Amino acid sequence: MNISVELTLTPLQNDFEPAIINFIKELRSSGLTVLENPLSTQVFGEYDAVMKVLQKEMKTALEAIDNGLLYIKIVKSDRSNYEPHF
Repeated sequence: MNISVELTLTPLQNDFEPAIINFIKELRSSGLTVLENPLSTQVFGEYDAVMKVLQKEMKTALEAIDNGLLYIKIVKSDRSNYEPHF
């Protein structure tokens, strides 16, 4: 089963950029399809492969910050090729 995951890491601290950058770099190096925009990062792939990477990288990202939020949305399908039809 393929999934699409949208993630938004929001460290609640002044020096927030390094935590976000490290999180995205680790996701990029996973071998999964990763797309970014200014508000979130999307990860696409087979459920077990995606969740294995996310389990590790989300924990690492949260341990690297004092306080923060990590929003996650999961869609049951690979939406990496989505193009609006309007």
